[in-house]
Amino acid sequence: MGADEELPDDGDGSDVTGVEPAEIVREGEGDPAGADDPAGADDEDATDEDPASVSAIVTEAGELADPETDDSLAEMIDTEIHELAAERDTFRDIAQRLQADFENYRKRVSAQLAGELDRATGKMAEALLPVLDAAESAYVQHPDEVGPLLNLMLTELRKQGLETIDLLDQPFDPNLADAVAHEPGHGGEIVVADVLRSGYSWNGRTLRPAMVRTRD
Repeated sequence: MGADEELPDDGDGSDVTGVEPAEIVREGEGDPAGADDPAGADDEDATDEDPASVSAIVTEAGELADPETDDSLAEMIDTEIHELAAERDTFRDIAQRLQADFENYRKRVSAQLAGELDRATGKMAEALLPVLDAAESAYVQHPDEVGPLLNLMLTELRKQGLETIDLLDQPFDPNLADAVAHEPGHGGEIVVADVLRSGYSWNGRTLRPAMVRTRD
């Protein structure tokens, strides 16, 4: 066919090859190497994975599955449990000792305060003893007039712990009475023949010994 000869026309203006130029251009667009191919992307992702990382994961999995490693881990856990239990017991002992020390301290302070209060009130009662002595002397002379007042004073003081020491016709006790006179008798046991001045006790201890006359 000569260069000047024209190709046959099929009447619709298209090339005899049946492919329009626009279609050829569209088919040629994109990565000729198939970069948009999903299969190619999968191959690239597969090649990006580090073989060393895969090997490390496999090795770690094998170590976890190793019975010797499991035994070592269990032994380590048991050791830590025993250490924690021992530490707990130590702290518990310390807390119990502190609680016992505090309880002893509280009891000691309470006893000291009670003793100081008892001594303070005892001194107050001792300061009132001369008033009682005067009331007793007045009672001997005027029992009807002084009796009610003396009984009222003794009643209120007894509520606080004051007690009259009853020694008449009792065996003589030098811890409770001072003998200022003695009358001979039949040579028997020495007893209190007469109370010249009353003795008093305060909450169980002798506040003032009585003054008595004795006989045997």
